[in-house]
Amino acid sequence: AMRQYALSLGVPDEAIVLDYAGRRTYDTCYRARAIFGVDKAILVTQKFHLPRALYLCAHLGVDAIGVTADRQYYRKLSRLFWNTRELLATLTALVDVHITRPLPVLGEPEPIFPLNE
Repeated sequence: AMRQYALSLGVPDEAIVLDYAGRRTYDTCYRARAIFGVDKAILVTQKFHLPRALYLCAHLGVDAIGVTADRQYYRKLSRLFWNTRELLATLTALVDVHITRPLPVLGEPEPIFPLNE
């Protein structure tokens, strides 16, 4: 869906790289550095998710800034669900970064910068 949206906005297909093994935020931040060679990033995500994503990137070697992408008002029940889920995900992130340090699916390096190479 995000790829199609980017294409509809005029982003060239060759400028889009999909991370098929980024199963969760920890994996995505880890793979950004280890596989794609990203050391600086702009994270665009929902407000409730942004602090955890920035924290993980910082601890996994990606210097990131964040932009919220919320375009709608979330009802109380939805906010309760997502905030509860995010609390649990944040606890998992703390354990991942400071205790278990799991190794995500890696693969061969695929540097994505510069795009014209």
